[in-house]
Amino acid sequence: MTTSTKMRRYQAPVWDEPVIMETGAPGRRGQLFPAGEGAFASAGTTESLVPKGMQRKSAPALPENSEPDVLRHYLHLSQETLGMMGVNLFGTCTMKYNPRVSEKITARSYVADIHPDQHEDTMQGALEIIHRFDAIMRELSGMDQFVFQAAGGADAAYTQACVTRAYFAAKGELSQRNQIITSIQSHPCNPATAAAAGFEVITLPLEEDGYPSLNALKAAVSDRTAALMINNPDDMGVYNPEIKEWVRVVHEAGGLCFYDHANFNGVMGKIRARELGFDACMFMLHKTFGVPKGGGGPAVGTYGCTAELAPFMPGPLVIERDGHYSLDDSSEVSTGRVREYLGNVHQVIKAYAWTRAMGAEGLDEACNISVLLNNYMEKRLLEIRGVTRSHPNGEAWRMEMTRYSLGKLFEDTGVTVFDVQNRMVDFGVDAFWLSHEPWVVPEPFTPEAGEMWSKEDIDYWIDVLAQISDEAYSDPEKVKSAPHNQAKAKLKGETLDDPERWATTWRAYKRKWGV
Repeated sequence: MTTSTKMRRYQAPVWDEPVIMETGAPGRRGQLFPAGEGAFASAGTTESLVPKGMQRKSAPALPENSEPDVLRHYLHLSQETLGMMGVNLFGTCTMKYNPRVSEKITARSYVADIHPDQHEDTMQGALEIIHRFDAIMRELSGMDQFVFQAAGGADAAYTQACVTRAYFAAKGELSQRNQIITSIQSHPCNPATAAAAGFEVITLPLEEDGYPSLNALKAAVSDRTAALMINNPDDMGVYNPEIKEWVRVVHEAGGLCFYDHANFNGVMGKIRARELGFDACMFMLHKTFGVPKGGGGPAVGTYGCTAELAPFMPGPLVIERDGHYSLDDSSEVSTGRVREYLGNVHQVIKAYAWTRAMGAEGLDEACNISVLLNNYMEKRLLEIRGVTRSHPNGEAWRMEMTRYSLGKLFEDTGVTVFDVQNRMVDFGVDAFWLSHEPWVVPEPFTPEAGEMWSKEDIDYWIDVLAQISDEAYSDPEKVKSAPHNQAKAKLKGETLDDPERWATTWRAYKRKWGV
């Protein structure tokens, strides 16, 4: 495939920027605070207020900079990094535009200054929003109760593993029901959290249709089955049409069923977990519901379940009586906290604002656009030399993402998927996502358009990949030596695992580099 699209000229800024600890000068300040007056002046000195055993023997090693110095330093660093601000089709982890109005709302004092220990009577507004969002989640899933404490998808999956454990312990069956079933293309947090909660994990392999067969599930299910933990569609973009039968089989054996809705964008407003028979599910606010996803940052995994499982949920839960909102932590069989207090409340408020702005019609339309764009991309991407897709003979259309392979490109040219990643950023396009381990598809990549990118953006992204494919076949070294237009050239990976070279603290940096 050859494209006539004109590639944009792109060159990342290059700054010989030191680390912040190497900048500034003694005594330099960004803010000068006046001496205390009145009651503050008579409160005493730091030495008199801090117990002697807790006082530092030497001043902390902190950089001393003016405000403009700090601003310029971090601006330079941001300019040296794409920062996921190009066309970003970060598959399996839905990336959406995060509305600025939501950031403004949660920066207001009535949100930002809430203290989790303050009395519930003084934060009725925040509790009302949490309760209202609970109602929205119930409507989208059919579940009876939600909690927003979990700090991301893995936390929410762990919540399910703990609820499963508590549920069967209460029934006196935990010693027998010690297995959880998942598939090799479920998110890694499902088997990982099941194992962390003490369960034995049974992993089903994919078969020719792109998902495990019903017979494989039946062979795995027994009177030892505690739960099924599965996402659908999976990260291949394949939706298992037999999922209701899967749930029936597990329920007949006495197990629970958990729906990992990480890929909810492709079925949003179309299906409800409870109507498929599931006992519990999770959604990711930092993916599907317009909330920022900051690598390990303020994520929220909403966890919902049926009334039968609700007593085992972590508390406190927000309840409403006669217009008053309160925190209920009274369940004697609760699994206890999976996160401190109420979790990331400000992120719940952002998700509530986004969801209310979208409305039911907007969510439905966003789902339609996601599926449409994904299948548009698939048609164009499969015209590019060296690109194939997983399970090429499967007839079902993929949902909001498709797992592709550059295995043919690698066989023909020696150019790896990592080389292609590095070259893509030379065009101002963010590197694509590969796949979760294990790689069941060689040299994988998994773009996800979602609903927010324009056709022009999607076409440019595809045209960049087509250009790189042409380069790989005509001048493979050009791709292998990329990036060429970035602040940093290709890193030498042989030192990345050497603990004598890398440093994550200023103390280690000084010791290892002789500063």
